[in-house]
Amino acid sequence: MRFRKALAASAMAAAALLALGACAGGGDAAPAPDASSGSEAPTFAAGTTMAKLADAGKIKVGTKFDQPLFGLKGPDGTPVGFDVEVAKIVAKALNIDAGNIEWVETVSANREPFIENGTVDIVVATYTINDKRKEVISFAGPYYIAGQDLLVLEGNPKGITGPEDLKGKPVCSVSGSTSEKNIMEYGVDLITTDTYSNCLEPLRSGKVIAVTTDNVILAGLADQNPGEFMVLDKPFTKEPYGIGLAHDDADFRGFINDVLEESFKDGAWAAAWESTAGKVLSTPQPPALDRY
Repeated sequence: MRFRKALAASAMAAAALLALGACAGGGDAAPAPDASSGSEAPTFAAGTTMAKLADAGKIKVGTKFDQPLFGLKGPDGTPVGFDVEVAKIVAKALNIDAGNIEWVETVSANREPFIENGTVDIVVATYTINDKRKEVISFAGPYYIAGQDLLVLEGNPKGITGPEDLKGKPVCSVSGSTSEKNIMEYGVDLITTDTYSNCLEPLRSGKVIAVTTDNVILAGLADQNPGEFMVLDKPFTKEPYGIGLAHDDADFRGFINDVLEESFKDGAWAAAWESTAGKVLSTPQPPALDRY
């Protein structure tokens, strides 16, 4: 059963109980439970992924541990950031407490394998939706639209204005990422690594003249290293971030899309943004969902 249908059913049942109490007299009727508060556990059709996860009371979420503002490992070992908060919204809709989420560090190159082999149930990890990835996994969302940009040394001493200035020059990105594929079209001398944070030392030392990935990731890196780096703020792509899940699990995809849509309306999505990435970036409008 979809999330919104479960909420509607709970609300109708509560309204009926309230009406009965009022007819019976005998003092003030008890207030109807607030379905949006999670006081009534949702129910799901047997055999669905939602039912399996809700019955288990836990979910395995793949996310990044090195992306400031989106997914960064905290002092206690638990990741924090916008992606993390979005995953918590999905878990809550399954009646799973945040403390029962198993966070699995997931880098760009292993996101699809982790979904395919069941290492995780979902991936929320600055994960760009594209057709090639849809061949092996499914996406819910998007829940955010980013754009690929360039990170350079503070003050931009090389005078870089965009990717066109990088032909034949050393640039760092992450292996297996959409950013790697996009920047190669500009004829750069590409150096790759497994995490974007590993690109910072080559930029400091002059081994590369720019780091490229989505603007929000670069903004987090710049914010974490004040006075060292700057984002050009000239995005040259659109990167719709989605939640990765098992291929052809249409019921689960539809459920997550319903949860996201509800979070856009009830303020949970905006609150998640403002408590994380919103400390550096302005709050955007929620994107249109791609219910393919």
